[in-house]
Amino acid sequence: MRPENQSSVSQFLLLGLPIPPGEQGVFFALFLGMYLTTLLGNLLIILLIRLDSRLHTPMYFFLSHLAFSDISLSSVTVPKMLRNMQTWQQSISYGGCISQLYFFIHFAGVDNFILAVMAYDRYVAICHPLYYTTIMREGLCALLVAGSWIVACVHALIHTLLLVRLSFCADNTITHFFCDLTALLKLSCSDTSLNELVIFTEGGMIFFLCFGVISCSYIRIGTIILRVPSTKRLYKAFSTCGSHLFVVSLYYGTLASVYFSSTSWGSKDIIASVMYTVVTPMLNPFIYSLRNRDIKQALEMCVNRVKFFKQQSLNPPVVVRSTVR
Repeated sequence: MRPENQSSVSQFLLLGLPIPPGEQGVFFALFLGMYLTTLLGNLLIILLIRLDSRLHTPMYFFLSHLAFSDISLSSVTVPKMLRNMQTWQQSISYGGCISQLYFFIHFAGVDNFILAVMAYDRYVAICHPLYYTTIMREGLCALLVAGSWIVACVHALIHTLLLVRLSFCADNTITHFFCDLTALLKLSCSDTSLNELVIFTEGGMIFFLCFGVISCSYIRIGTIILRVPSTKRLYKAFSTCGSHLFVVSLYYGTLASVYFSSTSWGSKDIIASVMYTVVTPMLNPFIYSLRNRDIKQALEMCVNRVKFFKQQSLNPPVVVRSTVR
């Protein structure tokens, strides 16, 4: 057997999605549309938050980082999947596979932490409104975001280094549309007990910590809202929290089913991966932003500015020269 720190394969084959023959074009157009929606929606959110000074608040500061993380998460996996569907070239180099795995884990981890930070921000805003500006000061917000990116980087580095030490002998076919950690571990001919232990301990701790913060925040928000005897306010609050919780449940539910399930890898895991790598990043702009009144006002102001400058360029002001000597 080869040494543990070397791999006997130079490339892997990504089988992609379990798409019926003859329907590649339909699914290519579907996922291309979803990816473009993710890019445009999240880029629009970042642009509006950057341009409108009224959106320079902690909530939108966190939202801009979530939008950037969603763009990055989708860009790590979807373009390669679309290229494979179009060209039928399913190979990916060993180095490319490891790099894709690292960045996928990194940006997925950032998503986890930012979602938890956003839930805590909403908890402070609703449950302690008088102390909101004192608690969510600029220094704390920057620290929370920086910590999210740094811890996610370390988290991804741990799992990537543990994977690099493994050997891949004969089978190099990955039954997935990207280099997923679980799928790669099933291909290894080395002992993966340490990798699985770290997934269930370190990965599980991060998973349940973030999910616990989100759950506790929204439970506390719900108890506060129930004390308000206003039907309109109750409906509005539960509508907003319900949408957020739906996306969070979809994201964490599919994530847990893939990485903490002891069953064999199958098509259901691939479909679950599509939900948290493609669907959730596409839905986040609509759930967290485009339904928000502040974002709509910022969008209207931006559109009005574009119309004004366009009108000015088409109809330049006439300069009247004085004829008086």
